[in-house]
Amino acid sequence: MGVKLTTIHLDDFLADGIIKENDFRDKINSIDWTVYKNKRVMIKGCTSSPVPTWSYLIITAQLAGYAKEILYGEPCSAVKIFKRTIK
Repeated sequence: MGVKLTTIHLDDFLADGIIKENDFRDKINSIDWTVYKNKRVMIKGCTSSPVPTWSYLIITAQLAGYAKEILYGEPCSAVKIFKRTIK
């Protein structure tokens, strides 16, 4: 059995069916990112509407301070985009 994967669904950031920058940033700022400390986190690639590239970058930048590993896509074909190395 593999290590549990915590998933962030970009649909959770939609406002009126789209990602609106101000609403998105408000939601990002309200998240307690410490809950992702030392976890493997998947940013789920499929959403019900188009997602601006900057939204992935903002989420990744926030997670990088806490997550052990950040992946993008779907569990069956995830792409690793960050891995914390402990020295």
